[in-house]
Amino acid sequence: MATQFGEKIRKLRVMQNLLLRQVATKLNVDTSIISKMERGERPIKKEQVSILADILKADKAELLTLWLADQVMDVIKDDPLADEALKSVAKNLKKSK
Repeated sequence: MATQFGEKIRKLRVMQNLLLRQVATKLNVDTSIISKMERGERPIKKEQVSILADILKADKAELLTLWLADQVMDVIKDDPLADEALKSVAKNLKKSK
């Protein structure tokens, strides 16, 4: 299943006419990892998100937000109480600010 983060990375890479192998080399990983990451089949480490942002000349905050949203989605996607849990988290985040 494609992820928001993976779709964004693919879009940025294609817009800049970069090949998978070019991005993989700069990130110091195998080409297949970038391909799987774009398709949402393999997670990427948080530290690698900032590096990808630099490689793709993208907004780090936007990519980190998409990455985090995908992490949350992966944890709660099949739970019937996911919506209520997210509402509770949002409420607590507002309180803590």
